Amino acid sequence: MDFEDVAFTRFIDMVYSVYGYDFKGYAVASLKRRVSHFMNVASIHDFGSLHRQIETDEATFEHFVQELTVTVTEMFRDPSFFLSLRTNVIPKLATWPFIKVWVAGCATGEEAYSLAIILKEHGLLDRSVIFATDINQKSLLKAKDGIFDLQDMKDFTRNYQQSGGSNDFSKYYSAKYNAALFDKSLSANMVFSAHNLAVDRSFNEFQLILCRNVLIYFDQQLQNRVINLFYDSLCTFGILALGNKESLLFSDRQQSFEDVDRREKIFRKMR
Repeated sequence: MDFEDVAFTRFIDMVYSVYGYDFKGYAVASLKRRVSHFMNVASIHDFGSLHRQIETDEATFEHFVQELTVTVTEMFRDPSFFLSLRTNVIPKLATWPFIKVWVAGCATGEEAYSLAIILKEHGLLDRSVIFATDINQKSLLKAKDGIFDLQDMKDFTRNYQQSGGSNDFSKYYSAKYNAALFDKSLSANMVFSAHNLAVDRSFNEFQLILCRNVLIYFDQQLQNRVINLFYDSLCTFGILALGNKESLLFSDRQQSFEDVDRREKIFRKMR
């Protein structure tokens, strides 16, 4: 669906003024695709009707945000990234007496649980806290439950093994009907909360921040804003892990980081 630029800008401004959600820094083409998808899902056939429904009906807006911000993910996605965490990052984390991790844009929690498994296998989970945040409240509730589709376990197991995992992956969850319930010991030190990278501030100091497949949806200005947020949130020598689809290209903080793994876009804060 084609949207007139002026009307689309007014719509985004309305969302911010009424609900406080700031989508102005999102990549426009990607945002328009997601809005069009929502309209199809909600059977809204013209943009004017969308504007009116979102402005006047909070329930429609909540559905809109859930659809707009949903992220497809899986446990140990891109196994080479998690293998690099095991090899290049875990030894650095082990030097701190207490480890705080921020998984930003955690979606439905698969990445947070993947990290918890790695920390557990290296004897670090008991002295770690994982803060998992997302803009999507519905996704956060699913993440907190730690329940995933049983049919996904075959793919998750393969990813785990390719990421350097050597245990029986099934030891981390129990199967019931069509669901896999992950062990509560993995989430005991997790804190799930809402956080909007576009407008919210730093809320702690971390030794490790993971944020993958999020910045690609932002324009250059918002990417720079978020990288500065992460910089402010990392302790000296803290690790920023972005994954191979992201970069520091549009950040004015490039010189403040050194490469830990250039291919997987894992960096260490130096100053």
